[in-house]
Amino acid sequence: MAENKNDRLRAWTIEDAADTYQINNWGRGFFSIDENGDVQCHLRDTAPPLSLPQIVDDLRRRGIHPPVLLRFSDILDRRIHEIHGAFAEAITTESYQGRYQPVYPIKVNQQRDVVEELIDFGADVGLGLEAGSKPELLISLAYVEDDSSLIVCNGYKDEGYVETALLGQQLGRHPILVIDRFEEIETIVRVSQRLEKKPNLGVRVRLHARGAGKWNESTGVRSKFGLTADEIMRLVEELRRHDMLECLELLHFHIGSQITAIRAIKFALREAARLYVELKKLCPSLSWIDVGGGLGVDYDGSKTNFHSSTNYTLQEYANDVVWTIGSVCDDAKVPHPNIVSESGRALVAHHAVLVFDVLGRSGPNEDTDFAAAAGHSVTPIRALYDTYSGLSRKNVLEAYHDAVVFKDEALSLFDHGIVDLEGRALTERLFWATCWRIARIVRELDNVPEELQGLERSLSDTLYCNFSVFQSIPDHWAVKQLFPIMPIHRLRERPRRSTILADLTCDSDGKVDEFIDFHDVKYSLEVHDPEPGKPYYLAAFLVGAYQETLGDLHNLFGDTHVVHIAGHEKHGYSVERYVEGNTVSEVLDAVRYDRRDVLRRVRSSAERAARRGDLSLEDSARLLRRYEEGLAGYTYLTGPDRAQSEPEPETGPMLRASTSAELEA
Repeated sequence: MAENKNDRLRAWTIEDAADTYQINNWGRGFFSIDENGDVQCHLRDTAPPLSLPQIVDDLRRRGIHPPVLLRFSDILDRRIHEIHGAFAEAITTESYQGRYQPVYPIKVNQQRDVVEELIDFGADVGLGLEAGSKPELLISLAYVEDDSSLIVCNGYKDEGYVETALLGQQLGRHPILVIDRFEEIETIVRVSQRLEKKPNLGVRVRLHARGAGKWNESTGVRSKFGLTADEIMRLVEELRRHDMLECLELLHFHIGSQITAIRAIKFALREAARLYVELKKLCPSLSWIDVGGGLGVDYDGSKTNFHSSTNYTLQEYANDVVWTIGSVCDDAKVPHPNIVSESGRALVAHHAVLVFDVLGRSGPNEDTDFAAAAGHSVTPIRALYDTYSGLSRKNVLEAYHDAVVFKDEALSLFDHGIVDLEGRALTERLFWATCWRIARIVRELDNVPEELQGLERSLSDTLYCNFSVFQSIPDHWAVKQLFPIMPIHRLRERPRRSTILADLTCDSDGKVDEFIDFHDVKYSLEVHDPEPGKPYYLAAFLVGAYQETLGDLHNLFGDTHVVHIAGHEKHGYSVERYVEGNTVSEVLDAVRYDRRDVLRRVRSSAERAARRGDLSLEDSARLLRRYEEGLAGYTYLTGPDRAQSEPEPETGPMLRASTSAELEA
């Protein structure tokens, strides 16, 4: 971990920890570090913050062990009303005549508990849902009961999809079939005529403007969905021919997820607003403009147009949406439309935190016992020791070059049978010890030679952690999405080691080796030396969007435990919902293994081994008992000291147990 001499001489502070992990920048007031050096969560401005390590300890006392996904329900509530409040302020400031309604795209996080809470918290602002598939439409029809809330229907549509949406109108719902491809109008007209029901229609326009960030390639004239200007004109004629022009009520556009630069949003808004006013002249029933998703999340806190950040605020985004649409409509003397946004990532990213424990570490050590090398008979090993002993600020670069050469020569001699295994081991220890000494000198240099700038990265440890990258943060593996990751305790102590994180899978890609930094990406994470016999907890923050749905069963690691945390006046918080993580039997069933069949096979093998005398009857019983326990157990590690116990039932809230008396209560 890079630190200069002055840093090492003064005492470590909470402010140093906050700067190291950038928590005050990406935390957005939801997360901070308390005076004890613990990460805390702020659910409400008027409520005391909650200690994350305390929550994890309380859960373990209930038999709920890491890895565990913590959902802070109050943050969902706050995000809904922060986004709605930003648009309300912009509408008032600009004297905008239309209203604003949020819509949540189910694809961002399809978990029932999340959708239920969003619908409940958003009832007062008319929160609707966006469905991109038939299954999501079915969910929307079941959960959106207020006819003032919209169900925006996107994605490919067959007759069954269209018919379900049309019949759903009779439930008092307001589904809007968005025509994403020109060919869909034929299906919609045919089903509408057969059912003798007029649909609510929208049209998705294909903009020339493109997004900014990782997903900008999916936008512009080559985007997957959307009608061109020519197709829009043909659509108007087709609707007029079937006496359905008055059914068109919404114009929709989307320029990608996680838009990093406000300039891209402004260009898209102006183009879309111009299309709206022109279409409004042809279709007076048009009254909604859906600005799609794209409202970004500042994952690294840098407030830049870097792919894991945004160079604009929520209020600036709302101001630009309202002002641009309003000004274009005013110039064309067209009434202001109602505004819809589908800001899924911005709604749910902050509310979820993945907490996991460290299982062990590996990496080069700072060894100082090199008596055997001083007069070694092999010249490169002896020369490497001399380089190690004579290292100084004046010769640091030369020493590094020499160390690399002597190490390579010694390893070559090993390949030819001249150096034995003991000599090779000594060579490796000497080389890494030399690199450690060089690194300590480099930390105090004002100008670091280019060849030494990556030395810290090569010296980093590997921490083995109790989670799966592919299951819990698949976007890091797939698109190198950066998530804030940090220890959640011991932050009053100076972290002494730099590390990358390795997960439980046997895949070499199952690791996290890029981390947020204020100016760029850093390639190791600052951590503390583990204390023997004590757990060390890390957490990945802002993981509420996309990660669970995209996660897979690589190495058959399943869903983690999920705990919904809500503020509680008396006890600080309560556990409102507990969703148990997958058992081994459940993930085996997902890949078509039958629990009874695999158990039968092992039992038969045990019987044959017992008959041969290879397995005692006692060991046979022990094996089968352990096998059955494994099938019923958590897919992640719990350890011999963490045998799982039955969690409390979900009939009521589980309150934080600060004392044994409270736990019994």
